[in-house]
Amino acid sequence: MTHAPLLEYINKYIAFTAEEESILLSKTTHRSYLKGQYITQQGDVCKTVNFITSGCTKTFYIDKEGQEHIVMFAIEDWWTNDMGSFISQTPADFNVQCLENTELIQFTYEALEELYAEIPKLERLFRKIVERAFVASQKRIIRNFSLTAKERYLIFRESYPKIEQRIPQYMIASYLGITKEFLSKIKSQLIYEQ
Repeated sequence: MTHAPLLEYINKYIAFTAEEESILLSKTTHRSYLKGQYITQQGDVCKTVNFITSGCTKTFYIDKEGQEHIVMFAIEDWWTNDMGSFISQTPADFNVQCLENTELIQFTYEALEELYAEIPKLERLFRKIVERAFVASQKRIIRNFSLTAKERYLIFRESYPKIEQRIPQYMIASYLGITKEFLSKIKSQLIYEQ
C-alpha cells in the first residue's frame, strides 16, 4: 500500500522534511474494508480518523424509528469518521459505512496527538480540515432550511459530480431529506426543462 495519495494531499498545504514524512508514516496504518463494512458504528467510540485512498463511504445515523439519515458521503482524498466522537472520545452519534470496497490510511487518536507534538504544523493542517468541515456543515443546515428540494439537489449535483454516479438514488434522496420518488420527479422535471 502506498501512502502517496496522503502525502500528495498533505503537501498541498504544508511542506514536510524527509524526517517528518518518516515520522508521519510510522504513525499510520493501512486498512481495507469490504463494501457494506462499518468503519464506525453508532454507540462505539470512534478510534480513528480516516483518509480514503480508494472507495466511497456514507456517514449516517439511525433514528428511534429505524429511519436512516445520511449526513455525508466521502470518496478518494477525503476524510471520514464521526468527528465529534473522535475528538471527545465518547460514543459515536453516527455510523460510517463503506459503499464500495474501500482503502484507508488511519490515524488513531493517540497517534494523532503524538504527531501534533512531534510535527506542530500538522496540528494546523488538521485544524483547517475541521474548520472546513464545520463551515460545510453550517452551510448545509442553512440550505436545508431555506432552499427547495430541487435547489438542494442541483447544489449536490454541482458540488459532488463524482459521487452521484457511484451511489444509489435512494441514498441521495436520504441525504437531501426527501423520498426517492420525489427525487425521481425532480430529475424528470430537470430533463423536461432542458
